[in-house]
Amino acid sequence: MVNLQCSPELRMFLCALYAPVCTEYGRMTLPCRRLCLQAKSDCYKLMDMFGVSWPQEMDCNRFPDCDESYPRPVDLLSSSETTESPVSVQRDYGFWCPRELKIDPELGYSFMGVRDCSPPCPNMYFTREELAFARYFIGVVSIVCLSATLFTFLTFLIDVSRFRYPERPIIFYAVCYMMVSLVFFLGFLLEDKVSCNAASPGRFRASTVTQGSHNKACTLLFMVLYFFTMAGSVWWVILTITWFLAAVPKWGSEAIEKKALLFHACAWGIPGVLTVSLLAMNKIEGDSISGVCFVGMYNLTALRWFLLAPLGLDVVVGVALLLAGIAALNRVRMEIPLEKENQEKLVKFMIRIAVFSVLYLVPLLAVLGCYLYENSYRAIWETTWVQEKCRDYHIPCPYQVERTSRPDLVLFLIKYLMMLIVGIPSVFWVGSKKTCFEWASFFHGKRRKDRMVNESRQVLQEPDFAQLLLRDPNTPIVRKSRGTSTQGTSTHASSTHLAMLDEPPSASTSRAGSVRSARSKMSSYHGSLHRSRDGRYTASSFRAADDRLPYGSMPRLNDQSQSRQCSTNRLDSLSRHGSTQRLESQSRHSSIRDLSSVTQAVLGVPGNGIHRVLEEDGATA
Repeated sequence: MVNLQCSPELRMFLCALYAPVCTEYGRMTLPCRRLCLQAKSDCYKLMDMFGVSWPQEMDCNRFPDCDESYPRPVDLLSSSETTESPVSVQRDYGFWCPRELKIDPELGYSFMGVRDCSPPCPNMYFTREELAFARYFIGVVSIVCLSATLFTFLTFLIDVSRFRYPERPIIFYAVCYMMVSLVFFLGFLLEDKVSCNAASPGRFRASTVTQGSHNKACTLLFMVLYFFTMAGSVWWVILTITWFLAAVPKWGSEAIEKKALLFHACAWGIPGVLTVSLLAMNKIEGDSISGVCFVGMYNLTALRWFLLAPLGLDVVVGVALLLAGIAALNRVRMEIPLEKENQEKLVKFMIRIAVFSVLYLVPLLAVLGCYLYENSYRAIWETTWVQEKCRDYHIPCPYQVERTSRPDLVLFLIKYLMMLIVGIPSVFWVGSKKTCFEWASFFHGKRRKDRMVNESRQVLQEPDFAQLLLRDPNTPIVRKSRGTSTQGTSTHASSTHLAMLDEPPSASTSRAGSVRSARSKMSSYHGSLHRSRDGRYTASSFRAADDRLPYGSMPRLNDQSQSRQCSTNRLDSLSRHGSTQRLESQSRHSSIRDLSSVTQAVLGVPGNGIHRVLEEDGATA
């Protein structure tokens, strides 16, 4: 009919009907009834000739009764200046990607199911003031977590042998969350420079969220953050496995350590496979709140399969093994009779495991709860955003919106807080007096540390019995002590206690072996001391064959007496404590009686009597 030009009003009428003037979205104007009647009367005969009826949707009775040319002046007025109500949306057109959010097709972006589209940046839900507060909040929490996990790792480096299996996984767990907190701290410093694409006003492109692996900095942040997040959760499961092996099958530390290669393969291999899979699927997404790149920020499928599923599985397996291990330890405590001290140690260990597990599980469960909430309400949030912004972006508004909702900033702050704070419990595990002593020794320097070790070794050093036997009666005997008694087992207990205090926990294996050797020597020395009737301490035997005097070796006493002054001077130089005077007095009187008895015995007892005297003399200390 248009090509036949049956009526000069037909083209204008059809344009007014199928492509009306659009001054405001949702408000559509219709042509006047006169225009419809004029076009119909001009073309009716020609249409009847071709057997074409007038369409039902073009019934002139449905148009407003007016006699004005189209477009009418009233059609060009805004809705506030007219009393006519706008025509409501009649059907759902779906989400149309605004021109400002369109992305080049080769990048593979998608948003709300539409390809070549990306979410706006900064965040589509929050204002700039809210985003600034959230960014500083995440930065402060990341610094705290980074400090805590770094302290744990450095404590491990000071004394590597201190943390053995089954508690060794705590160190790797701390390392993982140290890297997680480091990435969040970098996101705080970078703001949205990595997580968002820059705007391009010349191409009518607004700033959008980064997706995919084309941005190398975003890809690197994603790889580190996701890999170590998953590795940290796997190391916690391995920690529960090692506790289970130590509690139920009663595996020792060496037996568990033999499985270390398998533990490392699982802890680093599984996160590696997941990370590579996400890279291959191009599921990386920028987080405009924290400034990092992660997964599941806008893609619900990736959120379910790469975050909720792995973390939920880790929680289930870890809790099951943890409860089984605690139950086994409690059964050992109830059924096997132990000393009171060992009972208390076992109870403290169980409480320590329980507290550490709660400090890990509560934040992790909170993170899972936040992800589940996002998974449930993400579609509603996006529909609400489209309804609010459709007129600004000049896109179709949603049809028949039943429910609207906006996310609360507190939800996201809790999620980020729990993601970071989950690494802090490692500090409570390594925090002890022993750790404080290690750090004090470390900050005093190696020289100070070596001097303390040498002092502790000298405290535990066993006296030379042969030199003490032949000492000068007027020379005091000096034994390094800290005011402890020299009688019986009390001296042994004091020496053991001094060893524990003086020997730094960070000593090497050889150093610790020498201290244990000195301690065993002191134990055997004190155990061999007996008190005689006259109040003196005598030793029952010598350990070295060279210290025993043979028959007829009285001249040897004179030779050894010449060297007693040198030995005494060496021992005298080590004296520092207030108990020296009492020891000097006792040693001087004991030495005079010893030498007197030796002389009388040699002169008065023939034959094998000198052997008895020499053994008796040699044992006197």
